[in-house]
Amino acid sequence: MEADAGYCLFDTALGPCAVAWTASGITDLQIAEKTRAQTERHIRARSGAREAVPPPAVAEAILLVQRYLEGERIDFSAVRVDLPRASDFHRKLYLALRRIGWGKTTTYGGLGKMLDIPADARDIGQAMGKNPVPIIIPCHRVLAAGNRIGGFSAPGGTMTKEKLLALEGIHAGFSEDEPALPGLFG
Repeated sequence: MEADAGYCLFDTALGPCAVAWTASGITDLQIAEKTRAQTERHIRARSGAREAVPPPAVAEAILLVQRYLEGERIDFSAVRVDLPRASDFHRKLYLALRRIGWGKTTTYGGLGKMLDIPADARDIGQAMGKNPVPIIIPCHRVLAAGNRIGGFSAPGGTMTKEKLLALEGIHAGFSEDEPALPGLFG
């Protein structure tokens, strides 16, 4: 653990989320679990960091996540991320994911075509399942073939993915009558 690493919990429209960081950027973003204690336990275990007051750049990223989860159109491309545990393939994939803008989607196959290295849908899905910074690295914007919802490894699974897509006006694999918010588990 770096001396300047930290994590903090913060409230959102989905419930308590958490973020961890180093001096180089955001390392982890934990989407709300069923309880605040679960969210904190997971961010602490993944990051190995101690609870701390976020520095200004992290505080700004937190504000952006909060505004996004309230339904505001947010561009996360300027948020710095630090991915020390990511392989070269994962880094390349995450960079490609960050180019998929608000309200846009692609498929696993389409994402594979964006990469300059060979990768099949399974490789891409496994890498996305390890995305430590969901929302900021928008893996929810990748759909299965036929624009089906596909999987999502964050808390709440595909229900969370559907809600994030609904915030952006995308209705894939669920009823448009379903409210996008509040909360995942409420």
